[in-house]
Amino acid sequence: MIHFEWPWLLALLPLPLLIRWLLPAHLSAQQSALKVPFLEDFEAVKTHTIAQTRRWSLWLAIAAWCLLIIAATRPQWLGEPIEQGVNGRDLMMAVDLSGSMQEQDFIINKQQVDRLTAIKFIARDFIARRTGDRIGLILFGTQAYLQTPLTFDRKTVENLLMESAIGLAGENTAIGDAIGLGIKRLQNQAADSRVLILLTDGANTAGEISPLKAAELAAENKLKIYTIGIGADEMYVRSFFGTRKVNPSADLDEKTLTAIAEKTGGTYFRARNTDELNKIYHLLDELEPVEKDKQYFRPRAELYFWPLSLALILSTLIYLDKLRAL
Repeated sequence: MIHFEWPWLLALLPLPLLIRWLLPAHLSAQQSALKVPFLEDFEAVKTHTIAQTRRWSLWLAIAAWCLLIIAATRPQWLGEPIEQGVNGRDLMMAVDLSGSMQEQDFIINKQQVDRLTAIKFIARDFIARRTGDRIGLILFGTQAYLQTPLTFDRKTVENLLMESAIGLAGENTAIGDAIGLGIKRLQNQAADSRVLILLTDGANTAGEISPLKAAELAAENKLKIYTIGIGADEMYVRSFFGTRKVNPSADLDEKTLTAIAEKTGGTYFRARNTDELNKIYHLLDELEPVEKDKQYFRPRAELYFWPLSLALILSTLIYLDKLRAL
């Protein structure tokens, strides 16, 4: 539909008539005292031509004025309403980049991949589904770093997660520092919407604060933490003495991760393969549903340049018509 942003400007349409009515008419120059009788016929033809020219110029001027007023009202074309999510969770993801994440105990498309690749593969769909949520990204190893502050730009968060690499933040695992950084970045947000999803495959081996102490601080700040333990329970490796079965997740501190989740009102999940990891993300969608007010946005396309262009064309025609009449 067509919408006028400033429709009150239509009240200016009769302005030229008011000016003509309020101001005195312009008096033409007095005719010459000397009259030549035999030129009267030519003068009549000239007067008729000038009157006709003035009539067309008047109509063109009226049309140009109307078009200028219409352009001034700023006409717009409004598209169909588009629903937008603007009020949801403040959700921070903390992803472990320590050296142990390079263990290739996950399978994607029948190929063995490392744990970080599996997280990227599944997390991108999870991030895309969080319409209306503000999402941030923390990467941690020996130190914890804020990679992306809270933002509605889910595509940027996804791209920066895809660009992360094992060992980028150090070889060790500072779980407590990652939680502490999450508390710092979320403490000024609404208390009922603070969520931290922590993904790790090991135990706390670095950092300034212990994971359980960080969990206590998180509980005091009403930050809910969902912890996810990454890694298979068993896998077969080949060696000089043949194939043997090993537990690649022997260093995973499930006890601490469970305690962190329980202290903050969250849940601990175990992801042994990509299917379990995908189910965990879908379960998180159910536990922390996207909450949003139904607000609508209507795309606008400006149309003022159409009547403005026509008004300029008509003004040019009036000018050329006056030149021809001289």
